[in-house]
Amino acid sequence: MRVLITGANGMLGRDLVAALAGHEVTALGRGQLDITDADAVARAARGFGSFDGFDAIVNAAAYTAVDAAEIDEDAAYAVNATGPANLAAAAAATGAKLVTISTDYVFDGTATSPYAEDHPRHPISAYGRTKAAGEKLALAAHPAGTYVVRTAWLYGQHGPNFAATMLKLAASKDAWDVVDDQRGQPTWTGDLAVRIAELLGSDAPAGIYHGTASGETSWFGFARAVLEEAGLDPERIRPTDSTAFVRPAPRPAYSVLGHARWADAGLAPMRHWREALAASGIARTA
Repeated sequence: MRVLITGANGMLGRDLVAALAGHEVTALGRGQLDITDADAVARAARGFGSFDGFDAIVNAAAYTAVDAAEIDEDAAYAVNATGPANLAAAAAATGAKLVTISTDYVFDGTATSPYAEDHPRHPISAYGRTKAAGEKLALAAHPAGTYVVRTAWLYGQHGPNFAATMLKLAASKDAWDVVDDQRGQPTWTGDLAVRIAELLGSDAPAGIYHGTASGETSWFGFARAVLEEAGLDPERIRPTDSTAFVRPAPRPAYSVLGHARWADAGLAPMRHWREALAASGIARTA
């Protein structure tokens, strides 16, 4: 299978390259392909003239500066909405599958049970609005071949993330506070990349899938688990609430996503977040 990966230099992109190593992969970072440029995307999707096109395109490129998006929503929209639309149009023209990564921020976070894949979108931030627009545009441009994979609370070996931040704080502070009133699913990029590779190799129908780990916790619970994995004292972390960390963009209080569509497609959901954290090794190497 010929696969084009965009955003390939990011935390998820680098794990996607590894997960798809058995295939013919073209991995392009932001400096090599600007997904907001429709003509450049069309050329890339056709294989730059070297062949007729890819079998699949995986879009890991994203504008993820959540707070900055509140100030410059147009910049976020270009990458998070126009970019996926360009990729979907190019994939439709060449007959390729498209997987584009989305987020829990398309929901408002007021639920009390896991969000189903077909739950109505209701973003409460500029970042969430741009990602929701990207979902809609990509699905409209290539409905038969677009897979929207929503994920959340990502961590991994190849980029800045919450788990790595907790370990850095542990090296410089005796104690610190972490919010305990936001719940979600810490998701290892290594597991997500493998699941995306499995999705591409399956006969799963196009549509929306939730690519998060099983189980749930708070940021406080996640932080304690990271320290436990590193052999450090988790009691050094104190619980607090979101009022202690006011930011420009509102954060969803509840970001737990349901996984029913994996079962419908004959694929198992990802493993429990705590098991994945241990397997990731990030607490031993960050």
